[in-house]
Amino acid sequence: MYDREKLKDLIRQHALKFGEFTLASGKKASYYLDCRQITLRAEALPAIAAGMLELIEQDPPELVGGMVIGADPITAAIVTMAGLQDKPLRGIMVRKEPKGHGTKKFVEGPYNEGERVVIVEDVVTTGGSSLQAIEHCEAVGLKVERVLAIVDRMEGGKEAFAAKGYKLETLFTVEDFGIKVDK
Repeated sequence: MYDREKLKDLIRQHALKFGEFTLASGKKASYYLDCRQITLRAEALPAIAAGMLELIEQDPPELVGGMVIGADPITAAIVTMAGLQDKPLRGIMVRKEPKGHGTKKFVEGPYNEGERVVIVEDVVTTGGSSLQAIEHCEAVGLKVERVLAIVDRMEGGKEAFAAKGYKLETLFTVEDFGIKVDK
């Protein structure tokens, strides 16, 4: 079900742009990956979910999720595909700011303290967004196992996760798209 080459072509066609860009980290870049252009497409999202399910199939957690907006369609697709395969998996959403009303939670969804979660992300640059999601998950007693992303820009995110004891696994790196990274 995971057609890596088809997904790579969709990313190249719809999400990868060249020019002058300022990233969320403030860094300047000669290319931009807008993965919402594929995570919100019917022809791409099932491949993303299938690829990520393959990455966790050896030791599946109870939960997947990540920072709101970017991770939401990925989380929903993984949980849906797992359900179609009769695999028990639940999703969570992590807010940047607590809700201003109701329970005022950072982490939303059907979770229990002590459960294992894999953080999902569309693009990893420095890892800041996922590290914030990890912090919020751990604050409510979840055990973060690792981070999954569609694409690693190879600009320090993997190392930032490793420094905190987390592994980053991705479907692609920017090098898969012919982009050379200074190491």
